[in-house]
Order: sequence, then C-alpha cells, then structure tokens
Amino acid sequence: MKHHDQVADAFGSTAAAYLTSAVHATGADLQELAREVAAVPDAVVLDLGCGAGHVSFAVAPHAKNVVAYDIAEQMLATVAAAAKDRGLANIATQRGRAERLPFPDATFDRVLSRMSAHHWHDVPAALKEVRRVLKPGGRVVFVDIAGADHPLLDTHIQAVEVLRDGSHIRDYRGDEWLALFGQAGFKAEIRSRWRLPLEFDTWVARMRTPPERVTAIRSLWKNAPDEVRQYFAVQDDGSFELDALMLEAE
Repeated sequence: MKHHDQVADAFGSTAAAYLTSAVHATGADLQELAREVAAVPDAVVLDLGCGAGHVSFAVAPHAKNVVAYDIAEQMLATVAAAAKDRGLANIATQRGRAERLPFPDATFDRVLSRMSAHHWHDVPAALKEVRRVLKPGGRVVFVDIAGADHPLLDTHIQAVEVLRDGSHIRDYRGDEWLALFGQAGFKAEIRSRWRLPLEFDTWVARMRTPPERVTAIRSLWKNAPDEVRQYFAVQDDGSFELDALMLEAE
C-alpha cells in the first residue's frame, strides 16, 4: 500500500472519533484561526488537510466560502454531514492530496492547516502549491505538532508517533518549518508555542492502534531516559505532553 493510500485508509476509518475528539474540537488555536479569518472581508478559505473539519467549522461563520480539503473520503463525508447539522452552508468539501491542489492560481485569501502536515508526503511541493493558490497579500497559518530541538527527544517523539500511526512521517521542528516556508518563497514566523496534554488510552483508541504497537509505545516510554520522560511529562499510565506550534506566512 502506498503512503497516500495508507493516510486515506487510516483516517477514513477513524473519522467519527476525530469529529468528537476533545483534543481536536477545542483549543485556543481554533479561536485564533477564527479571528484570523474574521479580519478579512468576504474571505475565501482553504482548510488544507481538514480532517474532521474543526477548522472549517470554526472559521465558516466569519468567511464567504470555505473549502474543506482532505485525502480521506470518509473524513470529507463526516465534515459534510456535520456542516449540514450545524447549518454551515458555505462549507464545500473536495478530495485530493496537499501536493496537488485542484484550484486555479490566486483563489484563496487564507490557507489554514491544523494537525495535518506531519502526514504529508512532500511538504516542499505542498507549500509551492499553497503559494500558487494564495491571492497576492494572502496569508497562511499552520498549526501542528512540533519536533523537539534535541536529537534525543526528537528521536523518541517521532518513534512514538509512527508506532501509534503508521501513516506518520515527521513532526517538523520550528526551524525546519521556517526553512521550508522560506524555500517556497514565503516570509514566515512562529506565532506561538504551547504544550498539548494527551491522555494515552484515548490517544491510541482514536487511531485504532494495534495492541502490539500500544505495547511497544508503553515499553518505549517506560524505558526512555529520565530527561525524555521529564520533557514529555510521561505519566505512569502512558499519558504525556506534546509540543505544538502556530506559524504564519505571507
């Protein structure tokens, strides 16, 4: 199975869990994205890698149109049904990959992406496409899990992530993100950073992680060096904290 198919399959089967996940459905970052869109009259917005649609739902009341775009068909069906339930008629869904956007040049005022890019096969290609479909003077805001600056910490978090979800590619560090945006012709900056607490059992259940991989994650955390366990605030039940960041680029 190719990686794109793996992502679509992994997140298609878990769409309902992501719609109801408190980690994904709430957060100050969603409110900040809503304010970002509210500042633009008649904004046309792309929610790139929309997942269960939480960004689309947050910004739609402040936008003219929102396109919820994702590789997983079942995610998009979940978004469409939830948008209808919430009376958000200005949300349209469209399926595709981040690296090949089926939109004309200069279509969107804002391109937003939240907790998606760590699954993308080719981030540089995706950012070139983002730049192409963005209107002159438009802005990009990304929210994602961040890789750790120290190699010891980074190795552990990437290992835990890929054990939990085989479609994971990489949590990029802040400096990596700034370099990637710069290479695509953007001027980017990190707007904010925060810690994201994760309750272990719901975290693995949401992704339907196989039992042998759950065991491997528990073993990895249990046997990690003290500084790793302290940094990620690993608890006895396996719960821990991730780093998250918000970047903006124009």
